[in-house]
Amino acid sequence: MKHTNASPAIVTVLLLIGFATCAYSQDIEATLVGGGVTPSAGTVVRPKSSVRKPEDKGLRAHTNLEVLIPAGGRPLEAPPFFGYGYETPASLACIYKLVSVVPGCNPNATTASPTGGSQAIAIVDAYDDPLAADDLAYFSAQFGLPFGPSTLSVVYASGNKPPEDPSGGWELEESVDIEYAHAMAPNATIYLVEADSNSDLDLLTAVTVATHLVQCRSPSPCPSPKGAGEVSMSWGGGEFSGETIFDSYFNQRNVVFFAASGDVPGTSWPCISPNVVCAGGTTTARSPQTGNLLYELTWGEAGGGLSAFERRPAYQNTLSSKVGPYRGVPDLSFDSNPDTGAWVWDSNDFEGGPGGWFIVGGTSLASPSLAGIVNSAATLHKNFAISSSAENATIYANRAVAADFHDLTLGYCGPYSGYKAAGLWDVCTGVGSIVGYAGK
Repeated sequence: MKHTNASPAIVTVLLLIGFATCAYSQDIEATLVGGGVTPSAGTVVRPKSSVRKPEDKGLRAHTNLEVLIPAGGRPLEAPPFFGYGYETPASLACIYKLVSVVPGCNPNATTASPTGGSQAIAIVDAYDDPLAADDLAYFSAQFGLPFGPSTLSVVYASGNKPPEDPSGGWELEESVDIEYAHAMAPNATIYLVEADSNSDLDLLTAVTVATHLVQCRSPSPCPSPKGAGEVSMSWGGGEFSGETIFDSYFNQRNVVFFAASGDVPGTSWPCISPNVVCAGGTTTARSPQTGNLLYELTWGEAGGGLSAFERRPAYQNTLSSKVGPYRGVPDLSFDSNPDTGAWVWDSNDFEGGPGGWFIVGGTSLASPSLAGIVNSAATLHKNFAISSSAENATIYANRAVAADFHDLTLGYCGPYSGYKAAGLWDVCTGVGSIVGYAGK
């Protein structure tokens, strides 16, 4: 790990796994694996950092995290282990055909993780995660992913170390982002760019720094881009008048911007920007008896819809009958339902309890994962897109190709679950989910 204005830190692998004892409300059924294991009630927690506040619109952003706490608390064992069917880098790679497919893509049976990636992926988040490199090292060791001193660089957007988020929500966000960007593109350089706060202005300052890092491998501008890659922004907020003024931040050469669509029905900025690839959410349904994948369908809480302010971009002209004159989102989707969430290691304290292994969903999981997949696809095809619009144009041009995208037509979403999944594009999952690396 490297910090600006600081010497390289020695990565220390953490051995202690925290155990959460806090009580939470809103019981749900957690999906467990069979062999005599009976599904038990669990609890979905929306962190304080993910709570939308009306007064924040156009001023401050929130994370898009949801955390599942199984009955009895968080497991002490390191995943994957018998008795749970939550996603790992290998099981997700299997589902989305990034590796040779094992029937059922069971997390307890799949071991092959993605091996691609190059250039850079910059993650933009608020506040400081002091254990980012340690946590990424531990996560990588657990799942057999490569990790070295040059894998992750932590950059302070303002040049000064930001404060920590007292709730731990943004630290958990940073763990999700760096771990799953790395899992999907293990050979790419990961930059974690930390903003001083979750204000839109601080985050946009960090976006500018992230852009230069991807283009130049330097936080300062360079005359001509020397590199290419992706910027992932798993945060957002409700749309606001004047948002279009800031869309130019995401129209940069050799950089593809990803953002989370949100974890409540409706649209979110910056994901709604036409200069961003908007990452929506799905559900990967598994058999409670075997843990094998049954099917993928919509996630009812994922964000999506038509913009109140952004005009329809050219790459969506073929959707005019569905979106009219306005931008529609999401563009494509990835597993985000916390009931079918993924394992994340975060050793920071979280909302009054200790860190450890978490089962995390929300479209915060989708944005860095899709950024990593597109990074690997560009590496494989030696064809890095020159902008977000170019990437979206490729996605929409190939949306009907079954070998490139899984067109989800099962499920509902939106206010009152009023929208049904439909063919080729809908506000629930966009063009659908990933199939392999082609057509990206």
